[in-house]
Amino acid sequence: MASTALDTADRANRLLAAEPAVAVRGLSKSFRLPHQRYYTIKERALHAFAARSYDEFHALRDIDFEVAPGEFFGIVGRNGSGKSTLLKCLAGIYSIDRGDADVHGRLSPFIELGVGFHPELTARDNVIINAILLGLTRREARERFDAILEFAELEDFVDLKLKNYSSGMSVRLGFSVAVQLNADVLLVDEVLAVGDVAFQRKCFDEFDRMKAEGRTILFVTHDMGSVERFCDRGLVLHKGELVAIGPPSEITRTYRELNFGDLGEDPGRRGAARILRAWCETPDGEQVLTSQQGEELVAAFEVLFEEPLDDPGFWLIFRNDVGHTIFTAASELWTGRLGPFASGERVTVRMRFVNRMAPSRYTLTPCVGPRGGGLQAHDRFGRRDDVAALAVEGPVTGAVLNVPVQVEVERA
Repeated sequence: MASTALDTADRANRLLAAEPAVAVRGLSKSFRLPHQRYYTIKERALHAFAARSYDEFHALRDIDFEVAPGEFFGIVGRNGSGKSTLLKCLAGIYSIDRGDADVHGRLSPFIELGVGFHPELTARDNVIINAILLGLTRREARERFDAILEFAELEDFVDLKLKNYSSGMSVRLGFSVAVQLNADVLLVDEVLAVGDVAFQRKCFDEFDRMKAEGRTILFVTHDMGSVERFCDRGLVLHKGELVAIGPPSEITRTYRELNFGDLGEDPGRRGAARILRAWCETPDGEQVLTSQQGEELVAAFEVLFEEPLDDPGFWLIFRNDVGHTIFTAASELWTGRLGPFASGERVTVRMRFVNRMAPSRYTLTPCVGPRGGGLQAHDRFGRRDDVAALAVEGPVTGAVLNVPVQVEVERA
């Protein structure tokens, strides 16, 4: 673990010492929102002399940051904060009202995958056309065709028209084309929100490969687990303004404060204990966003005690994508007395188990409550709802848990 920390610090120092691959200075972007819209020539003719008033929406205000070559840089913020607008300004899709945005090297935007796809054409034709639109030559597109289809796992559907593809299949095809560009700078905007769990894991592996190759990646996401796993640094946007820039721990903390601050409640504190963060990791301590069914898994969360507690219990709740509680781990079922804990003390709770959950996406809710209080009291001292996420892969059985069973068949 000490070696890993040294490697991380060395990487950070090397990145900061390099000339920037992306430099943004004083970038501002506004949009005009007309009070009255006219959609036809007849409407325009009838209202030729009507006053055309509008409101001005400031999507970005004086944004300044730099990204070093080879840096994995996260961009987070609430919906409408300007994240996608920023990437589109960097990609040249939107003009910039004021300021500068310099990108050094070949740029590949993973912003709206499949732009240029035609629903009446087959995947075979769409791959070639889309690859050429994204900068490959016709020869390069044909040479990489098989690799694109293999990565997307769509070899059996290559001659099917795209209008018959599901949204997930279209995203897989678009992502597979984009990763073949070998660009120096990649702009990634929530492209993994659609797609099955297995393909998401393949994309995460691809991110690891690109990061190891020294690609510069700007990554827009709402998943703080992805920020902490992949990013070297990041920034937080709020209502078009840059409110924080720094390491992943600082970025995720600021994002969560903004995400819940308007509710008038700190989501990490409901009493004597504050849940700071949660994550999943392998038994070796590597943080993960996906897990194979049947693998040993460690779920962890960090707690800061705001008040002294004598003997609290710790709980961890796993919910599926429709909000049903699938699995609950409780410290009091497996340990003896744990306290007391002093005010200001910070602890990390780890719960190790064999993952028997069915393939799906799950969220983690850590809780601190009085020991022996049962489920009715498990969040009395502290609770943080859906603070982390995990995707589980494995055979689909239709059940919520797949428990190992000994099978015996006795013939009469």
